[in-house]
Amino acid sequence: MAKGIGWDMEATGLLPKSIVIVGGGTAGWMTAAALARFVGHKVKIIVIESSDIGTVGVGEATIPPIRNFNAILGLDEAEFVRETKGTYKLGIESCDWVKPGHTYFHPFGVYGPTLNQPNFFHQWLRARAGGPVPDLCEFSLCSLAAREGRLAPQGRDPASIQATLTSAFHFDAGLYAAYLSKFAQARGVRRLDQKVLSVRQAGETGAIEAVLLESGEAVEGDFFVDCTGFRGLLIEQTLKTGYEDWRAFLPADRALAVPTAKQGPAMPYTRSTARLGGWQWRIPLQHRTGNGYVYSSQFISDEAAHESLMANLDAPALAEAKPLRFVTGRRKKLWNKNVVAIGLASGFLEPLESTSIHLIQTGITKLLDFFPSQHHHAANAATYNRLGQEEYESIRDFLVLHYRANQRMGEPLWDYCRHMALPETLQERLALFQHGGRVPPHAFDLFTETSWVAVFMGQGIEPIGYNPLVEVHEGAAGRQFLADAHRALADVTRQLPQHEDFLRQVGMMPA
Repeated sequence: MAKGIGWDMEATGLLPKSIVIVGGGTAGWMTAAALARFVGHKVKIIVIESSDIGTVGVGEATIPPIRNFNAILGLDEAEFVRETKGTYKLGIESCDWVKPGHTYFHPFGVYGPTLNQPNFFHQWLRARAGGPVPDLCEFSLCSLAAREGRLAPQGRDPASIQATLTSAFHFDAGLYAAYLSKFAQARGVRRLDQKVLSVRQAGETGAIEAVLLESGEAVEGDFFVDCTGFRGLLIEQTLKTGYEDWRAFLPADRALAVPTAKQGPAMPYTRSTARLGGWQWRIPLQHRTGNGYVYSSQFISDEAAHESLMANLDAPALAEAKPLRFVTGRRKKLWNKNVVAIGLASGFLEPLESTSIHLIQTGITKLLDFFPSQHHHAANAATYNRLGQEEYESIRDFLVLHYRANQRMGEPLWDYCRHMALPETLQERLALFQHGGRVPPHAFDLFTETSWVAVFMGQGIEPIGYNPLVEVHEGAAGRQFLADAHRALADVTRQLPQHEDFLRQVGMMPA
C-alpha cells in the first residue's frame, strides 16, 4: 500500500524533497525507520534530537499489531527481542479492579479452539444458561498459556488451536529506539544531535519552513513530524493547535515509573493492579521489571502515591521513581498545516491497555496512507484527523469501561468513576452488550470482540441474553462441542514450553 503511494508520487514528481522529524525516542525513530523503509531512497529524512533532553520512554508493553510494524520493516524477530531485552506477552492480568481480591485476564487471540469459530461466546452463554460450564477464560489458549507461564510461536494453520496463540511483546523502550535508530541511519536517515532554539514559519500560510538549531544551522523541510512529547514544540507551541481534555472521563494525571530487579521467571503477560488513587503496572523484561503507578492528583497526593508504589514492589528498586505529569486527551488536530504530531505530541491515553506505542504505529501508517506531496492537500489532513479522532475515542471508551464498572465502595476515585457521565459511544456499547452480548465491530476499532468481552465480563457486566442464531445448534451437541474444545485447549497448553525456555531455545535470551 505505502509502496504503491510512493510509485504514484514518484511518477508525477510530487514527493516532498525532505521530511524533518523533530524529536527522537520511540516515536521519532519508529517514524524514521518506516519512512526510511518506504521513501528513504527518494526523500531526505532528518531526525533532530538532543542527547541533553531525556525521553519519557513510555510504552514497554505492546499489543499484537506491533508484529505487523516489525514485519513491514523486515526486522528479524530473534534479533529484535534479543537487542531490546524483550519478552512475549499474551494479555493483561487485571487485579482488584472490580474489588479487592478479584482478578481477571484479558487475553489476546480469540475464545474458542480456532480463529474462525463464529458466535463462540454466544454458544458459551447459551450453554451456561442450561447448566454449569467452565469459565470463559478456560477457552482461551492465551489465558491458559499465560497462567502456566508457557509460550510458543503462533501456529500457521488457521484451523489449528495453536493459531489462536496471538502474542505481543514487552521490551525496553530505550533499547527499541536505539535499535531503530541504527536501522534508520543505516538506510540514509541523517541524525542531528542538537537542540531546537526556534521555529521559522511562512508569513502567508503559517506553515513551518525551518527549525533553527543551537549550532546556528537552519534545517528546512517540506514536511515536519512533531515527536517532541508532551510539549508539542511544533504542533502546539508553534501552531497553537489546541487540546481536547478528557480528564472528566479519565481523571489520572500523574505517574511514577521505577525499574526493579528481576524476580523469578518472566511471565508472558502484563499485570495492572487497582490502587486507592489509580493503578499500578508490572512489566517483566529479561533483565529487569518495569513498574509504575498511574494516579489522579485529585484523589491522592504525590507522597502517598510514591509510598504506595514503593511498598508494593516485589523486588529492590534499581533507580529513583521517575515522575510524569500529563493531561489525558488529544490535539484538536493531529495534522495541522505541514506538521503531523506522532506519539505523545499527538495526545496521551494512559497505558492501561498498552496503546501508547500502537498509537505511534497507526499514526505512521496513516501518514503513509495519506503521504504528503509538495503541494499541501487539505483533504489528506482532514481525513487523517478524522480517522485519528475516531481511533483515540475508541481507545478512550475501552479504558473508561475499566474505571466505570467497579465495586470499590467508599474510595473517592472509584466512587467518582462509578457515577461519572459516559461518552455516548460507550453508552451505546454498554447497552448492546447488556441486552444480548453484542459487540458490533466499528470501522477503526483497535480492540477485538475478544477484548471487549473479556473486559465486560471481567468487570462484572454480564448480558441478559445471547445471539438467537445459536439456537440452530442442538443443545446437547453444543455442550459436547464446548467439552471437546475445553479438553483440546488444555492438552495443547500442556505441550507448550515454558516462556524463558522458549526464549533460550531460539537464541533470544542468554542460556
